[in-house]
Amino acid sequence: MTVVLYVLSTFVAFATAAGLTPLIAHLAGKLNMLDMPGGRRQHPWPIPRPGGLAIALAFGLTIFLFWAIDRYMGRPFLIPEEVRTPRFALTALAAFLGMTVGFIDDTFDLRARWQFLGNAIVAFIVIAAGIHIDFVDDPLGSGLIQLAFPVAVAFTFFWIVGMNVALNFIDGLDGLAAGVSAIAAATLGAIALLPQVSEPFVAWMAFSLAGASLGFLLFNFHPARLFMGTSGVVFVGTMLAVLSIFGTAKVAAALLVLGVPIIDTFYVLVRRLLQRQPPFAPDRGHFHHRLLDVGLSHSQAVLLIYALTLGFGALALLTNGRTQVIAFVGAFVVFGVVVLALAQRAPKATHVEPAVYAEDGD
Repeated sequence: MTVVLYVLSTFVAFATAAGLTPLIAHLAGKLNMLDMPGGRRQHPWPIPRPGGLAIALAFGLTIFLFWAIDRYMGRPFLIPEEVRTPRFALTALAAFLGMTVGFIDDTFDLRARWQFLGNAIVAFIVIAAGIHIDFVDDPLGSGLIQLAFPVAVAFTFFWIVGMNVALNFIDGLDGLAAGVSAIAAATLGAIALLPQVSEPFVAWMAFSLAGASLGFLLFNFHPARLFMGTSGVVFVGTMLAVLSIFGTAKVAAALLVLGVPIIDTFYVLVRRLLQRQPPFAPDRGHFHHRLLDVGLSHSQAVLLIYALTLGFGALALLTNGRTQVIAFVGAFVVFGVVVLALAQRAPKATHVEPAVYAEDGD
């Protein structure tokens, strides 16, 4: 029965997102919620900005539809008893917060510092609702380390905000953030089904999120007809962060499967600070920019990062928490070497061809 739930919810979320995305693009155009060309934004024509609303609405409508059918039937009809959990309300709260904060930014095109404040507010409210990381895998052993409450709160805050910042930073090429998010969500869903994890509710949420992201990706892959926007970035980032918290084995897994954006974010922030630049000031120093500079096409750069994410996802699925942490550390070192090598080979481009970059994620 649970397999039917996972398959149906993934398909419904996919189809709903595919149907809603053109509608949201049309409405965004009518409301002038457009990302205009100019400056560092090199797309050749105005493109609707809040496309991520399609992901959030498709996800929410899918979950609501299954819940409503069960309520109508008066018994567990589509949602088996083992999937039901009090975490449903907490997940709904996180989803609503992420979508709302993102939509405010898409509406008013806020500066980076206000985006960061919005992410911080989401994290504080989620933590206040009782969602926090109480245990982490012991990198030196096979057990778990219990975190003191202040440490758990601080780590959870850093995890939620960091997830959103990392996804925002890679939302610089058409389809990149949406595709990586879909892979990450599907991986978390698969890991949640493992016997040692056994989190069917998380699997349902994650597969639904993956389906919604893929439905949106039909219109967001290069050349994009609309952008994911902060609406999508904060919604998806918050959902991935929260779903990975529900079960200690998935925090390390999420760290690994999202290794490319997380590690890229770390190196970009360190470089900017060493160069005495504002940490959220946009530039062309991200990993995806380096790939373009050495000659890869837009689609090739995106597909390569998809492949890396799939590889990390497979590794996360086949290993345990300790091995996942070790693999992440190894990827961290290798990634740094690769970025330095690409920086040496990349030309000092002063001109960017129109339609090469969708938007810088900063």
